[in-house]
Amino acid sequence: MSKVAELEEALARIADNQTIMIGGFLGTGTPEGLIDGLLEKGVKNLTLIANDTSFVDKGVGRLVVSRQLKRVMVSHIGTNKETGRQMNAEELEVELVPQGTLAERIRCGGAGLGGVLTPTGVGTIVEVGKEKITKEGKTYLLELPLKADIALIKAWKADTYGNLVYRRSARNFNPLMAMAAAFVIVEAEEIVAAGALDPDEIMTPGAVVDMIIKG
Repeated sequence: MSKVAELEEALARIADNQTIMIGGFLGTGTPEGLIDGLLEKGVKNLTLIANDTSFVDKGVGRLVVSRQLKRVMVSHIGTNKETGRQMNAEELEVELVPQGTLAERIRCGGAGLGGVLTPTGVGTIVEVGKEKITKEGKTYLLELPLKADIALIKAWKADTYGNLVYRRSARNFNPLMAMAAAFVIVEAEEIVAAGALDPDEIMTPGAVVDMIIKG
């Protein structure tokens, strides 16, 4: 069964107040076409889970500028001055998560795990409100899984069933996020027939992908 769809069909799955994961690292590996669609549709009050908020004119940073986000969970905001401005003005809720911890929390969400124990953040503001567990004399924070209603993923190649291949550093958070959302929408630069991809090059299995659009 082909999972290829039009952009309008993909956008119909996205609504106000949803939690959305968007792949990318400073805009690299980000599905820009889907973000264009979100801007045009005007969905609002979204919770964004991403590595960062990119730049004011690129990637998920454009959603910050358009004020479509109510909350972001990211590892840093330093490259987007508008995120910092909105945070300081209490117009946007920002939760900063250490990058490795963010990746592991998303992985736990996709793998059905109850969380991950990490020493990162112990003794800092990161530990506020979190359970601490001591094992063999070492203290860890219990970091809980992250899941989303929708994941927006960028792939280099996809077959019509949804098997995905990423290109170089554009891979980043995309494979993790594709496993951790209830509905996964992929923007692919190239779409090929099912069976055309070498099984050894597939990085995300089509079983977790719900919809593909041509990027």
